[in-house]
Amino acid sequence: MEKNPQVIFSWKAPLRPYKKRSALILRFYLTIAFLLSLIVFFFGDKILLLPIWAVLFLFYVLTITPPPEVENKITSFGIEAAGITARWELLSHFYFGQRFGFYTLTIVSRPPFFYHLYLVVPDEETKKNLINILSQYLIYQEKPQKTITEKLADWLIKLIPEEEEEINPPQAFLKKTEAASL
Repeated sequence: MEKNPQVIFSWKAPLRPYKKRSALILRFYLTIAFLLSLIVFFFGDKILLLPIWAVLFLFYVLTITPPPEVENKITSFGIEAAGITARWELLSHFYFGQRFGFYTLTIVSRPPFFYHLYLVVPDEETKKNLINILSQYLIYQEKPQKTITEKLADWLIKLIPEEEEEINPPQAFLKKTEAASL
């Protein structure tokens, strides 16, 4: 199969940033949903229980299910990611963020729509290549102006507790018994 001459750069990465979570974070989600449900139930708006539990299900699915790996391409016509093509004429600027140990490339379209295209960048070398290539077509913002929605999402992410790596209980028990026997 011949290489497409219109493809400038391509890389494979997960569809979204993902970090495997333990049961602790799922208990946190369940507790928050239960407390909100109690508040809503006692105020009498029982119909609001459905969206609360639907959002809990969404969080559960996104926490448990790892994303598929997709191929992202920069072509002479635009950017192709996960089967969606965004042409250069419709794009405005780009910037990088970081989430769950991955770099995320955010590409913003021109007004009036301001679509955002979010791509995962797996490593530092790919990030440097992307800056060099995309800077020829789009404006690079080192410190982007975030909307109120993005600021609120960042604030909510900071509320979620970070997990610490745990040693499995049988391994911890073995280490304690080894230390005691010496």
